[in-house]
Amino acid sequence: MTSVEELTAVIKEQEEGMQQLFRKERMINRDLIINPEKVGTGAACIIIGPRRCGKSVFALQLANKENFGYVNFDDERLNIKASELNKVLEAIYTLKGNVELMVFDEIQEVLGWERFASRLVDSKRLIITGSNAKMMSKELATYMTGRHIDTELLPFGFAEFLDYKEFKKEASGIYTTSEKAKVVSFLKEYLEIGGFPLGIKLGKGYLADLYRDIIQKDILQRHGVRMSEKLSDLARYLIAGSASEISYSRLRNIFEIASKHTIQDWISYMEQAYILFKIERFSFKLKESIIAPKKIYAIDLGLMNMLAPEHDIGRTMETSVAIELIRRKSYLKLDVQINYWKNQRHNEVDFVIRHERKVLELIQVTYASTYTDINPREINNLLEASTELRCNRLRVITWDYEEKKRREGKAIAFIPLWKWLLHKQ
Repeated sequence: MTSVEELTAVIKEQEEGMQQLFRKERMINRDLIINPEKVGTGAACIIIGPRRCGKSVFALQLANKENFGYVNFDDERLNIKASELNKVLEAIYTLKGNVELMVFDEIQEVLGWERFASRLVDSKRLIITGSNAKMMSKELATYMTGRHIDTELLPFGFAEFLDYKEFKKEASGIYTTSEKAKVVSFLKEYLEIGGFPLGIKLGKGYLADLYRDIIQKDILQRHGVRMSEKLSDLARYLIAGSASEISYSRLRNIFEIASKHTIQDWISYMEQAYILFKIERFSFKLKESIIAPKKIYAIDLGLMNMLAPEHDIGRTMETSVAIELIRRKSYLKLDVQINYWKNQRHNEVDFVIRHERKVLELIQVTYASTYTDINPREINNLLEASTELRCNRLRVITWDYEEKKRREGKAIAFIPLWKWLLHKQ
């Protein structure tokens, strides 16, 4: 059993470590905007997202102008039970006095933490971070119904990547030739290394370690998976093949798993641990959408490229767009669904943005620098989907081609990837 004195020493060291990090590293403002004055007021602020995507720093940025208590429970020295969490409060009060704001980092490492948080939210303001979406939502729904506001944080988007690189973005979106060349150079780097802050700083060696930690701690250990080697092989296959269509039955055969439900469970664990996400094929008939193959995307380009060095630039571009769409949906609280479209003749459109049954936008992604570089089938598929889904907002995201054209009486906007990533059009 851990004593209050021992907890106090560890918490003090943690806080000193975070203060040193803020002094040494240049912290950027995230695209996710939360009013610090309202954080934790009446309801706990829950920040969930991938391991090491910046949740701790973001939480501390929210709390930074106040006197607050901070504890990181993802620390081997804090091997405590839920029944000992009151000692954590005692340790914080010893160090900081009777603070009103608490930041609990990765508190899901303590089994049974939710009862403690539910009791504490009545008298304190809470910021809580976690790296497992399903576990956090299940626990919170059970014990803190109506008293928590969930926020999802992801690795850096391209705009945040440029901030980290200290490149000054133009609010107008207008860049000189040399500035544009610099942006495109940074885009190539971003598509290669991704958006994990330490991945950008330390490279693929760090990403390999991070990936192993997520597989081992957030999936295998947390869910007690026995066929660890096969799950690891499946995760590598899916992330390396980001932007690919999959079916559970085919994956069951590839990896020689007895039940496709096991494959479904494993992919669900990977989604909960934020290493990948899936989107469904769009259909006006719900059953068809459910039974159709899904498309899988890596949550980060660096992880994808670390596992697939011989990557295809087209799939990399498509993955970057998928990640950005998910980020915008989360950060901007957009009431939309993201799907892809494919008909019986295998004509496909990469992204369908919709609200309920109304299709708002169709997006095609292609590696092209001129109009003639674009495969005519890409445009034809977009026009066919436009007619079938009754949507006239059509966009093609290219590598370096920008124009507006009309085809079959419909306007199509062509925009370079770098510009689309930077400007929320």
